[in-house]
Amino acid sequence: MAAVIQPVLIVNGDKDMMVPTENSYMMHETIKNSQLLNYPNAGHGSLFQYAERFASDVFSFLGE
Repeated sequence: MAAVIQPVLIVNGDKDMMVPTENSYMMHETIKNSQLLNYPNAGHGSLFQYAERFASDVFSFLGE
């Protein structure tokens, strides 16, 4: 992951059974310019469970 130099947004739900939360934390620690969003009480579809918040977070991340 050292080859990744652009900013990266990592999104996870803290109840995600497909991508365990600890994996997201490991990715965040490995990728230098990463930001981790961990939505509470959300599963693998956290971006749908928190659609408005996710959209706002993505726009913020993109600087819009």
